[in-house]
Amino acid sequence: MTTIKSGTRSPEVYYLNELLSKLNYSVLVTDYFGTETDKAIKDFQLNNNLVVDGVVGLKTWSALLEKGKNGFSVNNKLLSEKDLIDFSNQFNLELAVVKAVNEVESNGKGFLIDGRPKILFEGHIFWNQLEKRNINPRLYVNANTQDILFENYTKKYYVGGTAEYTRLEKAINLSQDKKIADAANCAASWGLFQIMGFNAVSIGYNSIDEYVEKMNENEGEHLKAFGLFLEKNNLIGLLRNKNWASFALKYNGPAYKTNKYDEKLARAYAKYA
Repeated sequence: MTTIKSGTRSPEVYYLNELLSKLNYSVLVTDYFGTETDKAIKDFQLNNNLVVDGVVGLKTWSALLEKGKNGFSVNNKLLSEKDLIDFSNQFNLELAVVKAVNEVESNGKGFLIDGRPKILFEGHIFWNQLEKRNINPRLYVNANTQDILFENYTKKYYVGGTAEYTRLEKAINLSQDKKIADAANCAASWGLFQIMGFNAVSIGYNSIDEYVEKMNENEGEHLKAFGLFLEKNNLIGLLRNKNWASFALKYNGPAYKTNKYDEKLARAYAKYA
């Protein structure tokens, strides 16, 4: 495993925070190694006869994995080489292009350590999805729903990891109305490529229920959803032409320049080509 420490942002940090959360540490499950993670790691090291330096190297990783060894194994759900080859053939893309996009645009791992697909619940999208179903969201606004139902975008209620399912389930359970459950599932982004649920029907699924079912299967299904999304939004041609900037703009939005997604794609392609 990669050695990581305070200030690191990477998929390995996300997995670290998942493990710490499973071990009952109060950390935000994100890909950033912040103050809470640093404090938790030092406590873990202190209580497991390790050098207390806040650095997660081989010894600390080994101890963490040993402590968390009862976690769900998702090896049979991971993306394979064959999945990428099939994708490249289906969309007439160079395999190097597909591998580059997978490296840059996927978020490292599509499943949580308990075997459920990774999600992020968006309260402002839930608001919008309720309105689309002629349900007045204001009827459900109270102190208990402030973290799942709000009119304008904010990141302050993100908790990451399995706790995002707690938010999703709270939204689903607002009432017995199936339309509310559908709106809640549509308000979450799902899996390896974090495609929002509200895209499900427009990209080819029969319903949001079918989409959620497929997202629970494996990362190969996540890749299929990603391909459907790219095709629906006319992004395949940009990849065939290796127009990294235009692709990054349409997939990542204007912030792609700040995050240099186009440069990352170009570098990844050069590596695989």
